[in-house]
Amino acid sequence: MDPGLLVSDLLDTNAMTALIVCKDGSVKYINKTYLDILGKKEEAVVGKYIGDITPETRTLISLMTGKAIVGYNWSVNGYNMIACSLPLIKNGEIVACFAYSLFLDIWDAKDLVNNLMSELNMYKDEVHHLYSARHDFAEIIGQARNIQDVKFLAQKAALHPSITVLVTGESGTGKELFAHAIHKASSRSRMPFIRVNCAAIPENLLEAELFGYEEGAFTGSRKGGSPGKFELANGGTIFLDEIGEMSLSMQSKLLVFLQEKEFERLGSHHPIRVNVRVIAATNRNLKEMITQQKFREDLYYRLNVLNLDIPPLRERIQDIPLLASYLIPKLNRELNTCVTSMSDEALDIFCKYDWPGNIRELTNVLQRAMILADMENYLTITAKQLVFMKNHNETKDDSSSKTLRSLIRDYEKQILAKVLEETDYNKSKTANILDIDLSSLYKKVKQYGLTPENF
Repeated sequence: MDPGLLVSDLLDTNAMTALIVCKDGSVKYINKTYLDILGKKEEAVVGKYIGDITPETRTLISLMTGKAIVGYNWSVNGYNMIACSLPLIKNGEIVACFAYSLFLDIWDAKDLVNNLMSELNMYKDEVHHLYSARHDFAEIIGQARNIQDVKFLAQKAALHPSITVLVTGESGTGKELFAHAIHKASSRSRMPFIRVNCAAIPENLLEAELFGYEEGAFTGSRKGGSPGKFELANGGTIFLDEIGEMSLSMQSKLLVFLQEKEFERLGSHHPIRVNVRVIAATNRNLKEMITQQKFREDLYYRLNVLNLDIPPLRERIQDIPLLASYLIPKLNRELNTCVTSMSDEALDIFCKYDWPGNIRELTNVLQRAMILADMENYLTITAKQLVFMKNHNETKDDSSSKTLRSLIRDYEKQILAKVLEETDYNKSKTANILDIDLSSLYKKVKQYGLTPENF
């Protein structure tokens, strides 16, 4: 069969429309099927400017960019088709564009739509899993008045989905838990909840992470660019953790967004407007940072529309038994243990401890105690599994009566023991790490009784 005739028959099929447009935009060829759809004769189309015949045509874009445009919806006079525009290149130059459209039989179209919707829902489920709040107010445990007051205020904040919230408090108090709960209880709950740790992202990348970038905005930027976290959070909530670690230049850019509710991607001059609630959190004293000129005062007042100051655990000691009762079943599932409770003596040790790491530390200590109890087939955590805490408390109580010299000696002994352990008791390595003479190290080892037997 003559290949030329085969191509001719293919272009004249009733199953598709076909068109060739020259570099100047004039129509070189159009098949009969397309003429019938347009309701025109060949002489009214061939040689004419394609933009005058079909103003929405993509062929002109393909001629300009030299890039194929594949699989777009194309409708003419009530006919729905899937179309492609392919640039024709000769000797490295664009000489024409070949465009064709395929008719969609209604049942094929239905299948296509169903397949696309199925795939879209799959991606939506994945995005929802990645960018959704995982905690609610039921997980904020406590009967102390101070935590109840903060929880009540947070629940009120959830009812006002546009106000900015600043969550403050020591490390481990549950600032992120409050952010999750506010989003989940708000009218934004079906939209994304996106967390950004401002301390974990290098300053030179934070702007691109938050606001996105266009292709070619910087070396190594992704082809086609990338949306930022604010864009992804549109309609939902963005949680800016460790806001106190943000540089002054980034603080200025965040301030502009809070004022204008819009931003520009890196490398673009096109503003993008989004509807996002901002919840920020920090364990630093922002007012003190303002006096040190490390945090912008105007940004502070923009963020601090509503302040939730989470109390430390030592200021609500009465909640410790309640927290332990809540955490033990949860940790049993994670650790595959069978611990059911804590003895009164163990709870007394918990209540006398000052918890510098707050609820996060409480959780970690419980995990350790539960593993120790389970290893010995104990169903109840006793003081035996909390010896490490008891020793800490005794050391802390004893230290208040010690002199400065004895405290320094204790600290020196701890450091020496730690480094000796890390070097497997290699004295030469230890001396190099601590930058002291080997002879001095031998004297201190003997002075403090840091022999291998003691290790």
